[in-house]
Amino acid sequence: MVDLQTQYQHIKADIDKGIEEVISSAAFIKGPKVTEFQAHLEQYTGSKHVIPVGNGTDALQIALMGLDLKPGDEVITPTFTFIATAEVVALLGLTPVVVDVDWDTMNISVEGIRKAITPKTKAIVPVHLFGQCADMEAIMEIAKEHHLYVVEDACQAIGAKYTFSNGLTKQAATIGHIGCTSFFPSKNLGCYGDGGALFTDDDALAEKMKAIANHGCFVRYHHDFIGVNSRLDSIQAAVLDAKLPHLNDYIVARQRAAAYYDKAFAGNKHIITPGRDEHSTHVYHQYTLRLVDVDRDSVREQLAARDIPAMVYYPIPLHLQKAYQDPRYLPGDFPVAERLANCVLSLPMHTELDEEQLSYITRNVLDIVNQ
Repeated sequence: MVDLQTQYQHIKADIDKGIEEVISSAAFIKGPKVTEFQAHLEQYTGSKHVIPVGNGTDALQIALMGLDLKPGDEVITPTFTFIATAEVVALLGLTPVVVDVDWDTMNISVEGIRKAITPKTKAIVPVHLFGQCADMEAIMEIAKEHHLYVVEDACQAIGAKYTFSNGLTKQAATIGHIGCTSFFPSKNLGCYGDGGALFTDDDALAEKMKAIANHGCFVRYHHDFIGVNSRLDSIQAAVLDAKLPHLNDYIVARQRAAAYYDKAFAGNKHIITPGRDEHSTHVYHQYTLRLVDVDRDSVREQLAARDIPAMVYYPIPLHLQKAYQDPRYLPGDFPVAERLANCVLSLPMHTELDEEQLSYITRNVLDIVNQ
């Protein structure tokens, strides 16, 4: 699914140099490499404040902690996403309120958000699923109307750009009150371990989240908030700083692979290629098909037999997960998410895909679905 070894060979000298500098300095925690990467990521995204943390899930948790939400406050998020989005809401004693997604983009439904708002609603966590932004203009308008916070889960969409109707363009994670991303190794910008970051233009909120990530303190041993221990270590920062100058090229490579897939599958009655939001670029963290009138699991098994990996993101919506069972939600309540869970299939998508590989993958997918 991801070829990190070949990617490493192309930038080996820069990666090795950065790691060697960290080891030589022994500045493993909060070292200069973290500060350098933070500054470079601020410059790349246009965010006023980037706060590096231990992973993307920590970023989501710290964001909600920074908003002073109280137990029982409701947070709206899509039911078709990775578990971390609802996980941090539940861990903080908040109430996750899940809504359906759009069939075309697979991102959170704006109409679903509108219907889910109650007097207890305090925040919306849209997920930029698979690499393109949710309908952020509409979401920000809803948030303003109802005095809600917006925390972007941009863990799959670093580098994606959203253009508003007035022509303003902003990067994923820099549109809401807070943005969050992950640097898990398979992400478009990934490290060689765990890592994540928060984004905000709010000075006071930035300072508070920095403190929360550092055991709740501004000054050592003086704890102003209940906090956590979440740090991006210097070796991971060195890896990310070596990769960041290549991120735009990585995005182009993914878009090129996606265009090949799109062309190969165009017009096939069993395959629906990823839909596009006209306001957002797509950085293709995943290339996710929707299969029609064909057994998705059988297709995946047959591809595996031909040495082609394929993954299902995600097989069970949040409202059907055992840990998140809620009497408010029943099977059938979110038909789009449930349909997607039964038909989505993600194909290999990374920066190193060449035409020979793409040809092999597409020929075999077509051969299997057309049987």
